Amino acid sequence: MRIPRVYHPEPINQLGTLQLSEDAAGHIARVLRMKVGQQLVLFDGSGHEFPSTITNVTKKQVDVEVQEKAHKDIESPLDLHLGQVVSRGEKMEFTIQKSVELGVNTITPLLSERCGVKLDTKRFEKKLLQWQKIAIAACEQCGRNVVPTIRPIMSLEDWCAEKSEALKLNLHPRAKYSINTLPDNLNKVRLLIGPEGGLSEEEIVMSRTHQFEETLLGPRVLRTETAALTAIAALQVRFGDLG
Repeated sequence: MRIPRVYHPEPINQLGTLQLSEDAAGHIARVLRMKVGQQLVLFDGSGHEFPSTITNVTKKQVDVEVQEKAHKDIESPLDLHLGQVVSRGEKMEFTIQKSVELGVNTITPLLSERCGVKLDTKRFEKKLLQWQKIAIAACEQCGRNVVPTIRPIMSLEDWCAEKSEALKLNLHPRAKYSINTLPDNLNKVRLLIGPEGGLSEEEIVMSRTHQFEETLLGPRVLRTETAALTAIAALQVRFGDLG
C-alpha cells in the first residue's frame, strides 16, 4: 500500500512529536481514516520529506512522531513560469493541477481582453486559496517536496512587462519557429497561454514589445488547457527532466 504524503504548512525544524495542521488532520482522520501506528510522509516545501508515524488520532487533531529528515530533490532543471489567462469552470483547476505534476515552478493567473471569467476581488481571493490547495494536493500526489507558487492575479500587460532573464514564449499558430528550434541549454522560461478566444491583435503586439517570442506548437489549434500542458511537456522533454 502506498504511504500517504501530507503537506505541513510550517517548517519542520526537528524530529519528534508534531501536531498536524487542521486541514491535514481532517484529511487523515475523516478521509483516509488512518489509525495510530500507521505511517505517512510529511513535507514542508523545503525540499525535504519527513517519514513519520501517527501517535494520536481524534476528529479534530492528529499527532505524529517525525522519525527522519531526508532530502529528496525531484525538481526539474528547467525553471518554468506559466502565465495563464484565467479559464472558465474547472479548466483553470485542471491546468494548475497538471502543470504542477509536470514540474512548473510558478503560476500567475492573468486577466486579458477576452478572458471569460469576471469575478470581484473577494471571489478572486477565494479562487487563489483554492488554486494553492490544488497545487499542494498535486505535490502530495506526484512526490514534489517544493510547492509551486500561485501568484496573485495580474493584468496580462503588467505580467508581460515584468523584468525577467527568462526566455519569453507566446504560442502562436502562425509562428515560424517551434519549441524544437529554440536555442539549446535553456534553463529559464516564461510561458504565456492566452484565453479560450485567444489574445487580441493588440495584446500580441504588446507582448512583442516586451520581447515575447512567438512559438509554434503544432499544426492544430488547441484549447487553452491543452495548449498549456502540451507546451509544458514539450519544454520539459527538450530542456527539463521528461523523457
